[in-house]
Amino acid sequence: MCPAAARCSVPGMYIRRTQTRNSATGESYHTHRLVRSARVGGKVRQVTLLNLGRQFAVPQGDWPTLCARLEELLSGQGVLLAGAGSRLVEREAQRLAAQLLARQPVPSAEAATAAAPVEVQSIEVDSLILSRPRTVGVEAVGLWAMAQVDFVGLLQDLGLTGRQRAALVGAILGRMAAPGSERATHRWLCERSALGELLEVDFEALHLMAFYRASDALVRHREAIEQTVFARVSELFGLGWTVTLYDLTNTYFEGEAAANPKAHRGHSKEKRSDCPLVTLGLILDGSGFVRRSQVFDGNAVEGETLEGMLQGLGAPRGALVVMDRGIATEDNLVWLRQQGYRYLVVSRERQRQFDATAATELETAGGDRVAVQRVEDAEAQEVRLYCYSERRAGKEEGIARRFVERFEAGLKKLADGLTRPRTTKTIGKLWERIGRLKEQSHGVGQHYRIEIVPDPSGEKAQAIRWEHQPVAGTLLTHPGVYCLRTNEMTWEAEQLWRTYVMLTDLEAVFRSFKSELGLRPVYHHTEERTDGHLFITVLAYQFVQLIRRRLRAHGINDRWATLRETLAGQCRVTATFRRPDGRALHVRKATRAEPAQLAIIQALGSDPSPGGVQKMVV
Repeated sequence: MCPAAARCSVPGMYIRRTQTRNSATGESYHTHRLVRSARVGGKVRQVTLLNLGRQFAVPQGDWPTLCARLEELLSGQGVLLAGAGSRLVEREAQRLAAQLLARQPVPSAEAATAAAPVEVQSIEVDSLILSRPRTVGVEAVGLWAMAQVDFVGLLQDLGLTGRQRAALVGAILGRMAAPGSERATHRWLCERSALGELLEVDFEALHLMAFYRASDALVRHREAIEQTVFARVSELFGLGWTVTLYDLTNTYFEGEAAANPKAHRGHSKEKRSDCPLVTLGLILDGSGFVRRSQVFDGNAVEGETLEGMLQGLGAPRGALVVMDRGIATEDNLVWLRQQGYRYLVVSRERQRQFDATAATELETAGGDRVAVQRVEDAEAQEVRLYCYSERRAGKEEGIARRFVERFEAGLKKLADGLTRPRTTKTIGKLWERIGRLKEQSHGVGQHYRIEIVPDPSGEKAQAIRWEHQPVAGTLLTHPGVYCLRTNEMTWEAEQLWRTYVMLTDLEAVFRSFKSELGLRPVYHHTEERTDGHLFITVLAYQFVQLIRRRLRAHGINDRWATLRETLAGQCRVTATFRRPDGRALHVRKATRAEPAQLAIIQALGSDPSPGGVQKMVV
């Protein structure tokens, strides 16, 4: 036996360290193999069971213990090792046992359905051991979605290696199934997911750094991947250039991210003003699929991003662009007109107006009432759509009430202080404090006429009086009113309003990115890794949207979080039985799909038993 080999306590299986040479480079290196002695034609031969690679983590002194534990697992003995240093050995033994079982051939679909003798095995029922449960439901559905657009083939065409493709598929499906950082995804793939079995990849042997490097490669091909995936989705669902939605969101870094030039402090939509931010811009089709994404500085000004995002997109003249008021600057609207685009935007005009007698009443999908008034401006070649929402009015009235109460409480505190010693009574100081109150009142201060009554000296105040006088055309007089602006002159009021509502769907997309797909926070400190993290989330969303669109056609309208929770219950499990002859029977297969899981799987046409059945007798 080779001196760099350690034989097991059970004869026939051992680990061998051998020297080999890279035929391409001529480099010599050592590799490790799990070897079994077998009698072939009257001679004892060494048969390689598994190639353990160059960086085998178990110390050589523990190799006999590892082989002994591996033999116990294969023979159906489930007792865990005890004692110091056994955790690594136990984890490796479990992994290698799973690898040996995974190497067993899985019958093809044709062979499985063909008439064949029923296999009968005698087993000891009480010896049953269930081990290595791994989730497979979300993973199988995610792979189905990727197959619809041949995503893995696209990565291969772009020159990504097998390891890179496996890491990227794992990262994207991890974002769909168990959102988190790349480190958390790597742990999920190693400890909780059966994705490696479906891909025939040992993620436990794939170092975390491989995921980071694959992310770097993904970013380098971002434009080609984005264009190709959307083109294939468009062909799959017959999408056309109808409506383009554009908006921005931001997310925050954990840490200062000093090495990332895009990391800046700004207005955080999660109220995380204590952290540097990075901004993600999305252009979506009216059906909800991402046409293009781009990462901007954390302090990016919304109105300055539109031209750069739309240029090079290839949108035909006449395409309709829907935007929120933050992007709808006058310069942007002029540019859209010059480029031949139509637009539908939330108007920036401050004056609110609405004529209920000239309005048409609509009903939202949720049963709320909305009234819309269409006003055509022939000279400007635009239409204003003044809208009133009962639900929005209720929210705005509550907001206004809180600010009014807070402002009046501040005035009352200043007025009450005039009767107490050691409080501010100087007229100039009081006006300064009233000015600060107005700054903090979110515009409520403009609705008050305030008077300070001086004492006989004229320097100090003896009273503060105020009168509430709401300014016409504001939140206080027109709660629930907003205005849409468009250069689409031929559409009726209802069509315009229902198209604008798609923008609220974009807000739901951002919520999905953050709450369902792990967009926030960002742990990376470099620009390329940050862009990779965000782009992985964008791709995960594309596949989620593909799944949900197909399910909606079958009457299944659940949120992704609900679908994910339902599918996560399906696992692959190994059942081990002892046979009367002392040998062990191992059977690994997926649990039977529950009714809710089966409804999703059948609607998609996915495999109800992903991974097939693998059997091994030891």
